Amino acid sequence: MVYTASFAFFESLWEAGVTHVFVNLGSDHPSIMEAIVKGQNEKKGEFPRVITCPNEMVALSMADGYARLTGKPQCVLVHVDVGTQGLGAAVHNASCGRAPVLIFAGLSPFTIEGEMRGSRTEYIHWIQDVPDQKQIVAQYCRYTGEIKTGKNVKQMVNRALQFARSDPAGPVYLCGAREPMEEDIEPYKLEQDYWHPVEPAALSEAAVKRISEALVGAKEPLIITGYSGRNHATVPALVKLADIVKGIRVLDTGGSDMCFPADHRAWLGLRYGIDESIRTADVILVLDCDTPWINTQCLPAKTAEIFHIDVDPLKKQMPVFYLNASARYFADSHESITQLTNYLSSSPLSQQLSSQEFAKKWDLLGESHSKRLAVIAAASEPKPDDTFGTGYLCRTLRKLVPIDAIWAIEAVTNTAFVADNIQATFPGSWINCGGGGLGWSGGGTLGIKLATEYENGPGKGKFVVQIVGDGTFLFSVPGSVYWISRRYKIPVLTIVLNNKGWNAPRKSLLLVHPDGLGSKVTNEELNISFAPSPDYAGIAKAAAGGDLFAEKVSKTSDLEDVLKRAVESVKNGTTAVVDAQVVFGC
Repeated sequence: MVYTASFAFFESLWEAGVTHVFVNLGSDHPSIMEAIVKGQNEKKGEFPRVITCPNEMVALSMADGYARLTGKPQCVLVHVDVGTQGLGAAVHNASCGRAPVLIFAGLSPFTIEGEMRGSRTEYIHWIQDVPDQKQIVAQYCRYTGEIKTGKNVKQMVNRALQFARSDPAGPVYLCGAREPMEEDIEPYKLEQDYWHPVEPAALSEAAVKRISEALVGAKEPLIITGYSGRNHATVPALVKLADIVKGIRVLDTGGSDMCFPADHRAWLGLRYGIDESIRTADVILVLDCDTPWINTQCLPAKTAEIFHIDVDPLKKQMPVFYLNASARYFADSHESITQLTNYLSSSPLSQQLSSQEFAKKWDLLGESHSKRLAVIAAASEPKPDDTFGTGYLCRTLRKLVPIDAIWAIEAVTNTAFVADNIQATFPGSWINCGGGGLGWSGGGTLGIKLATEYENGPGKGKFVVQIVGDGTFLFSVPGSVYWISRRYKIPVLTIVLNNKGWNAPRKSLLLVHPDGLGSKVTNEELNISFAPSPDYAGIAKAAAGGDLFAEKVSKTSDLEDVLKRAVESVKNGTTAVVDAQVVFGC
């Protein structure tokens, strides 16, 4: 029986808990293809499921979405240097978003005369032979390596996955030429107990005491977070801390996960580094966050005491980053929050927290939270001319989907309006693109839905909604996304926020040149307009071979009916795409 390095590669993925491989195959993959067929024939139910992806960006975004929701790494398999480059912005997203994914790419064969099985057989093998293929993505990856022999292929895979799963989690990259991947080897198995990721770190006793005392003694304590909700257990842990230290407020910076529930009185919502609470807080705890504030737009008071807890407080992949923190700690957010809560509950501070002063703070938080919700509701009201904004659309949609729906968000300039009105409350129910590589949410949404079906059982997955800007929808390679959706029966709901172009570049322009030439011209003149508007829903329907619910809506009076039918379509197993023409800025 032939047992090759390629077969051992797939076997090692399964043994390490990788259940899906998203593939875009090429001339470097003959042994890979043989191994896939062998695995499907001989190891039914104990072999990764292979998903064909006509585009690499979508493939990695699917693996990203799956891994982001579950914390379980998945694999992407692409074609030499060109397939690696085809991953494009998705590598950036997986890196910034801390998604544990393993990318494997072949290399052009290194023998020419037929010296080994796998030697060069095609013209393209000369053209695709580059000096160091790993360097294409190395700066985004936690680890890169080359498989040079089949004899340690499983060790290479597991070493890469250790890096992918250890904090800060992220993408890893392996490559291997045809010759080593074709190598016949003796079957073997690794002891998986020896290949766990690095255990999470905790705060020192002194740090727990110092931070606890600062939070209790503060007049306006503030927690700013971004990624802490990646570990779903951290959400209720943070709620418990806010319940104990009455008066703490929690601000989410949009760092990709639902970190604090909107129905808690300490919730300040999602803002990208600009909020009045940052300016007024006297103690700030920055928790798993890349950008707590934007220095040129919003700064804490000079007297504020700042603590920074993060699995990567130095932000090693950012050449320029600093916070004026009194102290910073390499520590896991869930572990740290649990330590603080336990200390506050058992130390003399607990008596102080039971005082009337903190009861009053709790009441004031409740009042401010009610006012915040009322302001959000008022701002989202539809317009008198029967048009609506993103806020009203999201409020309407929230009532129509299951309460435990998962929201995959890539709304760019509309993100705050979406967050304000979706008001997510369940851990893992809100996943935003972790980086700035637009187009994540197409594949990401499919990966999230695929994960819920696999984890809960076929037909038992959660309802998944993608909310995406019109420009970002085009970045997502919809021709590939909706073909995959139909091919593999992955029903999702996509809402395209159609505001006729890229509005983020205009905002960027005005922040630097508020009275410049660009401030006086139209979007067409700035080259950021999408007029005449593409038929976004039609693009998706064509990609799905017509088997897709596709509609446009621009009137408030039609909105609820269109959304109801779209939701029903998804519940019945057919993906739906709604092109919603929204008023900008609300």
